[in-house]
Amino acid sequence: MTTPANRAHWTGSVRQVDVLIVGGGPTGLAASLMLRSAGVHVALIERERSLGGIPRHSRHTGYGLRDLHRVLSGPSYAARYAALAEQAGVEIHLTTMATDWSAEGHLVTTSPSGVVQWAAEAVLLATGCRERPRSARLVPGDRPAGVLTTGTLQQLADLFHLPIGERAVVVGAEHVSFSAVHTLLGHGVAVAAMVTDQPASQSYALLRALACGRRRIPLLVETDVVAISGFDRVRAVELEDRRTHARWSVPCDTVVFTGSWVPDYELARTRPVSMVGPHPQVDQGLRTGHPGLFAAGNLVHAAEPADICALGGRQAARSIVQYLTQGEWPTRGVELVASDPFVWTHPSRLTSTVERSTRGRLLTRVRRFLGPGVIELVQTDRVLRAVRRRRLVPNRSISVSLPASLRVDLAAGPVELRWRKVR
Repeated sequence: MTTPANRAHWTGSVRQVDVLIVGGGPTGLAASLMLRSAGVHVALIERERSLGGIPRHSRHTGYGLRDLHRVLSGPSYAARYAALAEQAGVEIHLTTMATDWSAEGHLVTTSPSGVVQWAAEAVLLATGCRERPRSARLVPGDRPAGVLTTGTLQQLADLFHLPIGERAVVVGAEHVSFSAVHTLLGHGVAVAAMVTDQPASQSYALLRALACGRRRIPLLVETDVVAISGFDRVRAVELEDRRTHARWSVPCDTVVFTGSWVPDYELARTRPVSMVGPHPQVDQGLRTGHPGLFAAGNLVHAAEPADICALGGRQAARSIVQYLTQGEWPTRGVELVASDPFVWTHPSRLTSTVERSTRGRLLTRVRRFLGPGVIELVQTDRVLRAVRRRRLVPNRSISVSLPASLRVDLAAGPVELRWRKVR
């Protein structure tokens, strides 16, 4: 990224469009389709060589139920959206990377064709998220081949059909962790163990059963990977039990780090817009604090299923059409603040007492296992919403209905998301 002082030096052609979408995954594709149906000129840029995002290399089924109302495999789901976008007349630019903003506020992209500045009435950031790699998790040891994330594993196995290894350790025990197990087993790789720092698996029993079948894969709870050994190739991982501090080594030639999601927030930070942790702050209509700039999908919440992201893209498209036709941008609003044990909340700002959020819901996650208790939305000691839950699980999304009739005072202080333990 360049600094603001350097932005005036960008050269290259300036392209004019109504709306520019950054990201060709389910969020951006769904938004582009709705915008085209409203007669909006849409350009969509994608850094990969094909559209579809993560579903392109996620071969299990279950995609498309809530948005396309059919059940598809990941590649079929991605291909379906790509075909619909082309048929709708979306201007698509592949192998194109958004790199910065110019001094005039134009988005700057680079591609094999060169540098282009985009002048758009509205920009939608749909850049998604990524898993934290080994380096970001500060796991010491050697630097051999065979250390992967789930996304890298699936691309190597299902897109490029390359050999993976013979024996793997999977770090994590959430939904995507079992997707990694499914991919490994499907390509003939034995799974020596799954390792999680939590006291139990964070996924559903059915998903675990479908991924592992009858294989008794050890699940090592409250355990950390403290080192990786191997020269040219991974030879073993060293594990440590958090309770006893005992250490031992597990032989393997592959380590897959799963989950622990980080949004691709670089463009939002350099605009800049207000951030809540790693997420851009958005309201119910997925508006940021910068007029004309919207953000949606896994950029604004942790890794939700593709169809939820697609519905978020549609919500953003509706807000963009409203902005293009009316030119209004809300200035009043209150923050929606997540208090411990909650990690974040989406939306993170409320600017209307009548506008609905995506699916009329609030999304959040927690740091640890909890239950039973009550999720509360509180403003100046006034409880606006209270929902009882028997159990909350980390690394699993929590959804709370957020009706338009919620009695929020936009002139008062922030709305706080709280947890109250009950017997």
